[in-house]
Amino acid sequence: MPTRESMESNRLLRPVAHRVMEPGLWRFNRRSVPRGVALGMVAGFLFPVAQIAIAALFALPFRANVPVAALTTFITNPFTTPFLWFVAYRIGAWMLRSDAPAITQPVTEAATGWLQWITGAFHWLWSKGPAFGLGLIVLTAVCALLGYALSALGWRLWIARKWRHRHNGNHI
Repeated sequence: MPTRESMESNRLLRPVAHRVMEPGLWRFNRRSVPRGVALGMVAGFLFPVAQIAIAALFALPFRANVPVAALTTFITNPFTTPFLWFVAYRIGAWMLRSDAPAITQPVTEAATGWLQWITGAFHWLWSKGPAFGLGLIVLTAVCALLGYALSALGWRLWIARKWRHRHNGNHI
């Protein structure tokens, strides 16, 4: 993760540095952290490339924490993305009441080569586009709202615990 100082000295960011380097975007507080989590989830789920940069750009107008937004995009990675895409497809198929089978070609055909497998996967994805697209939007919205709520609740519990320890420490 780049430091604030390295970003300030970057010649490409110099024209917008006053906006990007605003201290409120880099502080961890009860409002900016949940916003960063939600925006990071949106960028991570909906954008397959440049997720960190997009999350950081989304954080600017919403006054979200930039590092949290950037780190939250890592919820999607090569291990979790196939599962999330399958869940998105199933949600969309359920919402559109599409009863098409999820796997359209036998395993032996798909296993002939990695290039053929990737081409077949993209063909399958293209044919299931409406269900996948709707499911991805719904899954993104639900995960972003859930991430926002859980991070806000976690922040609240953390602060309550700190207050409880501070209160107990003064009376002992």
